[in-house]
Amino acid sequence: MLTWGGRGVPARPTRAGTPRRLLLAAGLALLLTLTGSPVHAAGAGGECPPGQNDCNVWDDDPGTPGDPGGGDTGGGGSGGGGTAKCQWNGRAIPCYDDLLGWFNNGDGCYYKLAEPQPEAPDGKQWYVRTCNGGDLGDQSVVLLDAAPPGYGAPPDPEELARRALASISLLPPRIAVAPRRSKGPGLVGLPVWLWASAGPSYFGPLTASASDRGLTVSITAQVDRIVWAMGDGAEVTCTGPGTPYDAGGPRAGQTSPDCGYDQGYGRAGTYRVRATTFWTVHWSGGGESGDIAQSRVSGTVPVQINELQVVTR
Repeated sequence: MLTWGGRGVPARPTRAGTPRRLLLAAGLALLLTLTGSPVHAAGAGGECPPGQNDCNVWDDDPGTPGDPGGGDTGGGGSGGGGTAKCQWNGRAIPCYDDLLGWFNNGDGCYYKLAEPQPEAPDGKQWYVRTCNGGDLGDQSVVLLDAAPPGYGAPPDPEELARRALASISLLPPRIAVAPRRSKGPGLVGLPVWLWASAGPSYFGPLTASASDRGLTVSITAQVDRIVWAMGDGAEVTCTGPGTPYDAGGPRAGQTSPDCGYDQGYGRAGTYRVRATTFWTVHWSGGGESGDIAQSRVSGTVPVQINELQVVTR
């Protein structure tokens, strides 16, 4: 399915973190969760969108539709997102931790019953409180009349789904176009072919699962569509990665069979093409299910278009 000039869903930037747990034994065993994001440099020939941390370049020589000879450059980047239920200073953190206990969004502290339980007045209990989002340096033992908000809550299936999502890589699309500016310009009104790397990491399906306290949640991630911004205000939406252009193939000089800018550009100029893949991550577990939207954004590909010259005698 190919549609023209529609508006794609805007990408929502996100950065995927990798939690690392540091175990300390100093009276009470506690846990501190750290997150980080790898940073990759942009490759030559592609341009990453602002704020992206990944940009890979794909460079081949497919030829030019309508006039054999030309190809592409491409890039990649990541985006997408969602809102976790437990956060501290804008950072998503687990609502439950095996050693810290349950998180209270109201004060930013984890709570767990002190063991052994010191002597306490009737109706009260001692809790180990670790504040500042789980900072081991901000720990104390407090006497409370009742459990704080969130204490004792069962595992949250959506949080487990996001944990499973963090364990897989949804890669940004590596895009290609024909014509290719470095091999020769295209012409006004001639078709442009669009395609991207196929494979599970780029289009799915990918599966994963996560478990906590007897609950297991499974996810399946797959691209619904890829939206190409053509650089002239038009957008092309395709449901798959498209077909690579072959200058010696049976459709050389014609339109793409499944993903292309068939009408071509209306005027000469240099255009920068970018693509966004929109993923749906479906999760299920504990009698519940839902979807998490994600998106990944490519780098830009330059396309040079010249006027069609008409020679008269």
